[in-house]
Amino acid sequence: MRALLAVVSRAEWRHHRWRHGLALLAVAIGVALAFAVHVINASALDEFGAAVRQVNGQPDVELRAAGRTGFAEAFFARVAAHPAVALASPVVEVDTYAFDARGQRFSLRVVGIDVLAAAPLAPALVPRPRDAADSRGALDDPDALYLNMQAAERLAAERIDRERGASAPATPRTVRLQAGEGAVTLPLRGDITAGGPPLAVMDIAGAQERFDRLGRLSRIDVRLHPGSDRAAVLRELALPADVRAAAADEATQRLSNLSRAYRVNLTVLALVALFTGSFLVFSVLALSVAQRTPQLALLGVLGLAPRERLRLVLVEAALLGIAGSVLGLALGAALAWAALTWLAGDLGSGTFAGVTPALRIDPGSAAMYGALGTLAALAGAWLPSRMAQRLVPAQALKGLGGTWSENASRHGLAAWAAPLLLACGGLLALLPPLGGLPWGAYAAVAALLFGGIAAVPSAVAALLRGVTAPRRAPALVAVERARDERHVATVAVSGVVASLALAVALTVMVASFRDAVSRWLDHVLPADLYARTATRADAAQAVYLSAEVLAAAAAIPGVARIEGTRIVPLEWDASRPAVVLLARPLGDASRTLPLTGALHPRPEGEPADVPGIYVSEAVQVLYGAEPGAYVALPLPNGQRVRAFVQGVWRDYARQHGTVAMDRDAFVALTGDTRVNDLAVWLRDGAALPDVQQQLRELLQQRMPDVEGIEFATPREIRQASLRIFDRSFAVTTWLQAVAVGIGLAGVAASFSAQVWARRREFGLLAHLGFTRAQVLRAVAGEAAVWTAAGALLGTMLGLAVSVVLVHVVNPQSFHWTMDLLVPWLQMAALALGVVAAGTLTAVLAARRAASTEMALAVKDDW
Repeated sequence: MRALLAVVSRAEWRHHRWRHGLALLAVAIGVALAFAVHVINASALDEFGAAVRQVNGQPDVELRAAGRTGFAEAFFARVAAHPAVALASPVVEVDTYAFDARGQRFSLRVVGIDVLAAAPLAPALVPRPRDAADSRGALDDPDALYLNMQAAERLAAERIDRERGASAPATPRTVRLQAGEGAVTLPLRGDITAGGPPLAVMDIAGAQERFDRLGRLSRIDVRLHPGSDRAAVLRELALPADVRAAAADEATQRLSNLSRAYRVNLTVLALVALFTGSFLVFSVLALSVAQRTPQLALLGVLGLAPRERLRLVLVEAALLGIAGSVLGLALGAALAWAALTWLAGDLGSGTFAGVTPALRIDPGSAAMYGALGTLAALAGAWLPSRMAQRLVPAQALKGLGGTWSENASRHGLAAWAAPLLLACGGLLALLPPLGGLPWGAYAAVAALLFGGIAAVPSAVAALLRGVTAPRRAPALVAVERARDERHVATVAVSGVVASLALAVALTVMVASFRDAVSRWLDHVLPADLYARTATRADAAQAVYLSAEVLAAAAAIPGVARIEGTRIVPLEWDASRPAVVLLARPLGDASRTLPLTGALHPRPEGEPADVPGIYVSEAVQVLYGAEPGAYVALPLPNGQRVRAFVQGVWRDYARQHGTVAMDRDAFVALTGDTRVNDLAVWLRDGAALPDVQQQLRELLQQRMPDVEGIEFATPREIRQASLRIFDRSFAVTTWLQAVAVGIGLAGVAASFSAQVWARRREFGLLAHLGFTRAQVLRAVAGEAAVWTAAGALLGTMLGLAVSVVLVHVVNPQSFHWTMDLLVPWLQMAALALGVVAAGTLTAVLAARRAASTEMALAVKDDW
């Protein structure tokens, strides 16, 4: 019996290997997408963590500045003199820009160290002089720079081709860095072994002098004597308010939190592709059971038990799942390698800027995603296996007791299941986030998808309720069978419903987000010309313009008004990315900021030194800064002041929080009159190119290295921002295409199964006088009704899912709100395309069964 069973199974797989290959490919694609997202992010995080460990070294205690301006270096003497401290290494960290051989600037972190103190703690930062001439005076020159590999590659005219072993291009002897309002040119004396983003090391005294950090430190790395109590040492040191003890993996954990929402959402979307793939497995195995009904019935007569028939189908599904998972893991690794090579590991999110990670694959994670693929295949095989189990051999051998429509009705969900699942989806969407992630919303999407699939029979019935009986026989057969066999429609179009719902939901979400960003840009770009010194908030401390430059720019002919903005990163919570403070003239905030609600006026009698602030939605959610409340606002020097929250505004440029404050209030609190961005309004009749040229000439007089100032019009900023947006969401377009493709493949396999099971019916129609063309028209009409119902239901379901994505997942994951925008024409085109493609696949599947010899299908009844 086992030998006969094996022969039958192998024959079935050989005969229909293309369908099994299609199911295997669907599983592989789902596994590959999810595994690739995991590998890309894990590799980038590992690379970043390794780089951080090399730069930070292995201290027992890291004392870090609570703000971005550092702390007084006098505290270092207290730390070094403590009896439990074996070694203390002072460090200055500066984020700035360097200019490459083509004059283009790139981000560079400069670390100032005491080489003798840092060597035992962070050997990767120890300078390696380039040649003997450099080695003699390198350690005595406070201005000498030493670059890591990434910085050397960016500095050179060409990148080093590691893969082909090409020799490195000649590295310049000097490096030009931005510092304050100008630039400094420093000698390049060698390199360091530290990896990660572009990094330069120099003497701590030179870093303090060149970057306006005299008397200030960024951190102190401390190694304790063996047996010392870390907590006791910290208590005895009595850390000042602007100094804190940092965890060793703080930077890596912060970046992990930074990218978590993005990678989790991508993983969930990829798993939806695996979810739709399970429907294709279901369709293929249902077809297999339908075609093997005589063989299974014969095996049943010969003694094959129902449970063994069930196991037979499940084993086939497991083999499909295992093979598809193995292929998917290999494909996912290849996709991850390609993304790490071309996208630097950020998938368009910009999270891992400057990191070029190597591919790292964890066997445990690979096994987990492989198991998911196998489970998805087994889930898709459950109903076909139950059909095979409940087969009545004697009746099946006689052609009695259909295994397709009867089993579809018998195993279909009850009528109340669809509304119950849809209601559960709505309730789950109301749950708050758990651990900062919208798990309730993900469960709501799953419930909505299952509820929509369960509602297919009802949708078919509702679609045909008002249809009168056609006069022509093919149309009559199509309509009546579509109505009577509507439970079979769940089997046929479930993949279309799921995949189209996903495609519609992603389309609406991306369209809503893009429209919101477009309208937001219109609001926040009111000036005629913009100039900025730094593209990153971290570099704003080292690259800036003085108040004198701002005043001189305002006197340029043709300038009606000019505003300066100071950009400062604030350490609100050490475990989260920095919040960005924008200090700018606000005036009437209801007009100058895109507020989400009403303004809260400052309470009467409030002291003048209590500033009013406007927080972005992320700050409101993450730090509880509600309108009308007081918060402890951190300042750049690490101190905190009491501030009144006057309103909440939308900021799509900075995911992790922004605080807007009037510039005069900021200057009163900090004494910092510098600016980073300029917004210029022109007088009537003034020519923009002339004003821009005069502004550039003014900056050249005060700043010889004006190349570091970037000018742009609102139109240019808008176009660049939308290009970045489109790149960030490009991966969702591929997910849509994959999901729709898998759904249509499921339709083809489902209709193949049905027309195979209906050969006797086609033979009967032939005896009644139907031609082959009429049979095909009947099948096409039936397929059109079912796919139309599936497309209609998938579109409505996609709209419901898009509401969850836009109003629940997006705010809970990224802390952004927006209005729902439905691109009706795009959705209609998508639905009509699915209906046309589904009908065509059904007709193509029916051509073989409705052959010229279809009358022979009923020869057993003669």
